[in-house]
Amino acid sequence: MKKIVLLGYMGCGKSTIAQNLSKITEIPFLDLDVCIEKKANLSIKEIFEQFGEIHFRKLEHEMFLELLQSPENSIIGLGGGTPCYANNHLLLQREDIDSIYLKASIDTLYNRLVYNKSKRPLIADMNEEEMKEFIAKHLFDRSFYYNHAQYKVVVDNKTVDETVEDILKILA
Repeated sequence: MKKIVLLGYMGCGKSTIAQNLSKITEIPFLDLDVCIEKKANLSIKEIFEQFGEIHFRKLEHEMFLELLQSPENSIIGLGGGTPCYANNHLLLQREDIDSIYLKASIDTLYNRLVYNKSKRPLIADMNEEEMKEFIAKHLFDRSFYYNHAQYKVVVDNKTVDETVEDILKILA
């Protein structure tokens, strides 16, 4: 069955866009982090605190494989770091997957993240300058992995509906 995988940096709109895409296509949306939390019966934050990042990345990889092997069609929203670990970026090129990188500029990401950074543990304690620099460095480090997606959709200066339309054109 076909899987649509959305990936990109935190704040690029993966969850919001996936939810809207799910409504239009009637394909269920699965958020990888939510699936991990349900299976582990712990929040992502608790998994990191109790077992560390390596354990989390192992769970993340296992859950990603599990979702890809499911017989149902689904839209899968990855965590921002998912493509960067356990060779997950190589899974994005499978023939049974449409992988789409939601590409956002540093300014777009900063403007979206600055208002709800308290909900984002990686950036919660940073000032504006630190945050912008952190996003720029992270985006640079991760772009190699993100660019393994089969398609790229730029989200800068676009509404959710416009971005969903761009994705629907790719899937048509």
